[in-house]
Amino acid sequence: MTDANEGSDVSRRDYIKAAGAGTIGVTGLAGCMGGGGEGESTTTTDSGSDETTESMDDGEETTTEESSNYETLEVQHWWTGGDGAAAVEALFEGFAEAYPDIEVNQNPVSGGAGQNLETVIKKRVLNNNPPSSWQAWPGANLQPYVAADKLEDIGDSVWSQNGMKDAYLEGPKEAARPGGNFVTVPLNIHRINNLFYNVSVVEDAGVDPASIETPGDLVSAMETVESETDAVGMAHQTSSAWSTTQLWATVLLGENDVETYNSFAEGNVADNEEAVKSSLQTVVDYTEHVNDDAGSVSWTEANQKILNGEAAFFHQGDWAAGMYRGQDGFEFEDDWGHVPFPGTEGVYALNMDSFPFPTNNPSPEATTKFLQYVGSVDAQERFNPKKGSIPPRTDVPSDAFGPFLTRQMDDFQNSDSQVQSIEHGLAIAPDPKSNISDAMASFISNWNVDNTYQQLTQAFN
Repeated sequence: MTDANEGSDVSRRDYIKAAGAGTIGVTGLAGCMGGGGEGESTTTTDSGSDETTESMDDGEETTTEESSNYETLEVQHWWTGGDGAAAVEALFEGFAEAYPDIEVNQNPVSGGAGQNLETVIKKRVLNNNPPSSWQAWPGANLQPYVAADKLEDIGDSVWSQNGMKDAYLEGPKEAARPGGNFVTVPLNIHRINNLFYNVSVVEDAGVDPASIETPGDLVSAMETVESETDAVGMAHQTSSAWSTTQLWATVLLGENDVETYNSFAEGNVADNEEAVKSSLQTVVDYTEHVNDDAGSVSWTEANQKILNGEAAFFHQGDWAAGMYRGQDGFEFEDDWGHVPFPGTEGVYALNMDSFPFPTNNPSPEATTKFLQYVGSVDAQERFNPKKGSIPPRTDVPSDAFGPFLTRQMDDFQNSDSQVQSIEHGLAIAPDPKSNISDAMASFISNWNVDNTYQQLTQAFN
């Protein structure tokens, strides 16, 4: 998995840059961001269409239109290779089976871990020429679009279908309504609060990962690993800041609680000074036990050290497991294992891909059908096993998912709470998220807790 890792920072500065190429000027955009907005909805619903209803095998409903007068559905995404390409192909194969009369134009934009696509989308949205839908991280990432009145309320047209509101847990539903109304449909979930490990290394060291209760206890476990084996305690990369931001946010969650994590994400940094500084210091403590080449390797190269037995532990989103599952003879539980990151038992930290419904939609009826399908059991059962993610619906059968993803599904469905990813911008709007990224870039260059804390306190200003 290589396409859902690095954060795609969508800042207001980016919107202003994009506005120069669009028909909406900077002044008009600022007004939209302040709660006004240009561009009325051109959305139409299917309430007046002639249709018959057929029952699918899984008990959901799909529709077969008597008329094929749909506009072409244009969907943009960044899944152009690897597991993402296979998964999105399966998604559109299923959609074609359900709606053979809808012509689909997949218009992918590769590169930049989604940043290239985001640049294209911003320009098109500002020009009132959006695609029918696009791959987007939900939650606070979409707040600028909501504030500019560029996304439609799909609570009735989409979320009232296929039992979606009952099948989605509150965390994904919250991410789908960043402004209070449902504007997007999550398709998958990648968990953030994971701790992976090499079974042989921890067994040789006499360390039981399931017994590590706190982020601080993990330091002691890594010290034991290094005293008893030739492996380093933790594989990590610091060639870019996103992995450390993700690690720090997980430590913040593990050392404290969901309330503290969410309070920080809401901008209450000074109110949580002790928690923020302690979690930063814990990350500094971790760096005493990471690979010497952390500053020059990618996350995949760091992860390779788990495969090679050169490191005991690895914190990463569960896309990291794709490398393990793709390695012949490297089996779950026999060769590699997983536990929730210490201190986060019962919490599922979410990163998700979703598909929003823009205003000025070029194919409103076809888009409604597509988003209804994205939220269906059939779509999520086809897409997620290939992607190495789990479905946000809780009623998708687990047969095709394998032992690791099935366990993740169980953890998700039994979780006490689901928090949004800070690094991927689900929990924090683009402007402060960009500032946090800057702070963490400084952090990995000097590991100065006090300076980083001061930058974080200013991030939400």
